[in-house]
Amino acid sequence: MARRRARIRRIQGRSAIAARCTRAGAQVRVGIPELRALSGDATGALAGGERRSRAHRRSRRHVSRARRVETGTPETAGWCTGIRGTGRGRTDALARRTESAAVPPHDPIEEADVQTSDSVRRRAAAALVGVLTLGGCATLTQDAGFGAVQSAAKERGLKQDARWLRDDAERETARAAVKKLLETPLSPDAAVQIALLNNRGLQTTYADLGIAETDVVQASRLRNPGFSYARLRRGDEIEIERTFLFDVLGLLTLPIRTELEKRRYEVTRTRVAAEVLQVAADTRRTWYRAVAAQEAAKYAEQVKEAAEASAELARRLAAAGNFSKLDHAREQVFYAEATAQLARARQAAFSERERLNRLMGLWGDDIAYTLPDRVPELPKAPREIRDVETQAMSKRFDVQGTLMEADSIAAALGLTRATGFISVLELGYQRNSETHQPRQTGYEIEVRLPIFDWGSARNARAEYTYMQAVNRAADTAVKARSEVREAYHAYRTAYDLARHYRDEIVPLRKRISDENVLRYNGMLISVFELLADARAQIAAVNAYIDALCAFWIAEASLDFAMNGGSPGAATVQAASMRAGAAEAGH
Repeated sequence: MARRRARIRRIQGRSAIAARCTRAGAQVRVGIPELRALSGDATGALAGGERRSRAHRRSRRHVSRARRVETGTPETAGWCTGIRGTGRGRTDALARRTESAAVPPHDPIEEADVQTSDSVRRRAAAALVGVLTLGGCATLTQDAGFGAVQSAAKERGLKQDARWLRDDAERETARAAVKKLLETPLSPDAAVQIALLNNRGLQTTYADLGIAETDVVQASRLRNPGFSYARLRRGDEIEIERTFLFDVLGLLTLPIRTELEKRRYEVTRTRVAAEVLQVAADTRRTWYRAVAAQEAAKYAEQVKEAAEASAELARRLAAAGNFSKLDHAREQVFYAEATAQLARARQAAFSERERLNRLMGLWGDDIAYTLPDRVPELPKAPREIRDVETQAMSKRFDVQGTLMEADSIAAALGLTRATGFISVLELGYQRNSETHQPRQTGYEIEVRLPIFDWGSARNARAEYTYMQAVNRAADTAVKARSEVREAYHAYRTAYDLARHYRDEIVPLRKRISDENVLRYNGMLISVFELLADARAQIAAVNAYIDALCAFWIAEASLDFAMNGGSPGAATVQAASMRAGAAEAGH
C-alpha cells in the first residue's frame, strides 16, 4: 500500500510539472483520442461550481490513469509525451483544468478502487495466459501417426515396408527401389513391396492421417477472441467503445471436443492400416491370377497347335477319300473352338497383368517386367489354425474400427447434448469513454436463447446416429465371424482339391497318355485318338493350375479375413466417419 501511495505521489508531481509548463504557454500533447478531445475550448465555458465538480472527477480519473501509466498499461502509453506551444485561449483553459486536477483531495475509497482494479487486472491477465497456453499446447507430429500404422500392419503378418512418400527425396528413393525389384522375375513379395511403394491411391489414403491429426489439433485450440472498436463524433464530443469477446462455451467443451477428434483419429488410423493390408492382399491375389492366366494361355496355345495339326491331317485324309465328312467336320470345329479358347486365354492373361500394373502403379517402360512361368507348388501341409473367430475378433481392423466409431459417436452424442440447449455462450468486456463523461467499464454475456430451437432434433439425430453405429458394430462382428469361417473352409478345400489334382488326376491322365502312345506305336489306335488324349491331358493340367491358383488366392484371402477385414470394409468405415463428422457439425 505504501509503495502504491508513493507511486501516486510521483504521478501527482509530474502533473504539477505539466501544469507549470501549461502556464508558461505550453500545451500537453496526449496519446489517446479521448484525452486529446479534452484539450478543446469547451472547458472555458464551464461555470465555477460545475467546473470544480468536473475537475474533481477528472482528477480521480487522472490518478487512475496515472496509476496505469506507472504499471505499464498500453492504453495510456505516451499520456504526457511532449510539450508544444499553442494559442493562449486553449492554453489558459487547459492550465486551469490541470491546476485544479494537480492536487486531488485524499480519498481512501480512491486508493481502494485502484488496488481492487489492479488485482482484477492481474487475475484476468493470469487467466488469459492460462487459456492461451491451454489452447496452443497441441502441435502436429512429424509423421502424423504413420509409424503406428506400420507397426499395426507388421503385427498382422505384413513382411514388406509401407512408406509414406512426402517429398522428392523419398520419392526418388522409392523409385530406385522399384526399378531394382523389376530387374528380376517378379515374385509375389516383390509385387506387394512395389505396390506399397508406388500405389498412388494408397499414398492418397495416407494423407487422411494428416487430415485427421489436424482436426485433433484444431479441436484442442480455442476459437480466437473477438475485439471491436467504435469511435463516434458529435460536435466536440467523442464517444469511444471497445469490446473484447471470448467464447466461454468453446472453453467449457474443449476437453470433450478434443477427445472426440482423438477417437476419430484412431478410427482413421485403423482404416488406413486396413487399407495397407487390403492393397497387399489384392496385389498378392492378382499376382497369382496373372501367373496362372499366363500359364493357362501357354497351354491353350499347345491345345490350339494340336487341334490345328489334327484338322490339317483330317483335311488331307478327306481329300484322299479316306476320311468321312463327319469326322472331318469334328476335327475342324475342335480346331475353331481351340482358336477361340486361345484368344480368351490371352485376353485373360492380359487383363490380369493390367490389374497387377494398376495395383503396383506401373506405366511406361516399367510394365515390361517378367513374371515366373509357373504358379508356386503346394506347401507340404496346410496351416492348422484354431480359434479363427477369436483371432479375427482381436485383430480385424474393421471390427476394431466400428467399435472405435461407436465410441466416437457416443462422445459426439455427449457434446450434442451438452450444447443442445445453449449453443452460444460468449463473455465480453466493454470499456466506453465519452467526452466530459466518466469512463464506463463492464461485462457482456451473449447467450443464444432456445426459443425456436430447443435442440431436440439435434439430440434425436445424435441418438439415432449412435444406435446406427452400435448396430453397425454388431453387424460387422457377426459378418467377420462368418467370413473368417468361410475363408478358412475355402482355404482347406482349395488345398485338398489342388492336392487331389496333383496326386490323382494329373498322374492318371499321364498314365493314360503313355498307354495311348504305346497303342499308337503298335498301330492299335489312330492318330486322332492320340491327339484327343493329348487334349484331355492338357485340360487336366489346366484344371490343376486353376486349383493351385485358387489355393494361393484362398490363403491370401484367409490372411486378410483374419487380420484386415472384408473387401468392402474400408468403404463402409469411410462413409461412417463422414456421417460422424457431419453429426459433430450439427
